Amino acid sequence: MFYWLMKMIVGPVLRLAFRPWSRGAHHVPQEGPAILASNHLAVIDSFVLPLTVPRKVQFLGKSDYFTGSGLKGRITAGFMKGVGTVPVDRSGGRASEAALRTGLRLLSEDELLGIYPEGTRSPDGRLYRGKTGVARLALESGAPVIPVAMIGSDVAQPIGRTIPRPKRIGVVYGEPLDFSRYKGMEEDRFILRSVTDEIVYAIMSLSGQEYVDLYAATAKARLAQGVPIEADGATTAGAPGGRPVPDLVLPVAPDEPATTDGDRPADAEPGPPASSVD
Repeated sequence: MFYWLMKMIVGPVLRLAFRPWSRGAHHVPQEGPAILASNHLAVIDSFVLPLTVPRKVQFLGKSDYFTGSGLKGRITAGFMKGVGTVPVDRSGGRASEAALRTGLRLLSEDELLGIYPEGTRSPDGRLYRGKTGVARLALESGAPVIPVAMIGSDVAQPIGRTIPRPKRIGVVYGEPLDFSRYKGMEEDRFILRSVTDEIVYAIMSLSGQEYVDLYAATAKARLAQGVPIEADGATTAGAPGGRPVPDLVLPVAPDEPATTDGDRPADAEPGPPASSVD
């Protein structure tokens, strides 16, 4: 109930500030369990993505969002609860297993589960190596995985900025990925890595991001220590799993002129036209 109340009250404000647009939302099933696997550029991602689909989206979020003190802590916890975030301990080990079980419970209840395979926000706008938790969720639940690309949320809310700027944000959905062929193989780490790489590759194809074969958390730790991300040669590695690099197309809003981003060509993605959700 609180989720829908927040969506009714806060949703119009977010729509006005970010004028969200979407493409491919028809790929999200109207009912039944599904996993929305998205890149992660800013905290605001978890607020904007749910605006583009009619169903409730529940995210697995770090428990720190719910334990802050003072007025700011209460506001943060309220907002995270309002956008459907479920608190989990992501410190690793048994905590990671508990998070997995929480995700499986939500999927068994036919929920729409949002997850960020990179595990944390990108430190520089590039796409980082996915963690295999998303693969375990997919294989154990049997739910389809819909790859998602957030576009422009890092411009609205760069790293270090608490209050986002009113910039337009897009959400691009890809075709559902079916991993039923791997049923019963969720303990095989090679299968888990292959499935994860396939999911991240699909996200890369939608977002037009450059890929870095390194965990985002590791990249952040290096930056915090003053060490370059590419210190040991772990730089761009083509695409996840050694796949060929797809055409890196940067999607743009439906009513804005196509522009190139560096060496990336202008948006020319075929398929259903993008829709505005203003």
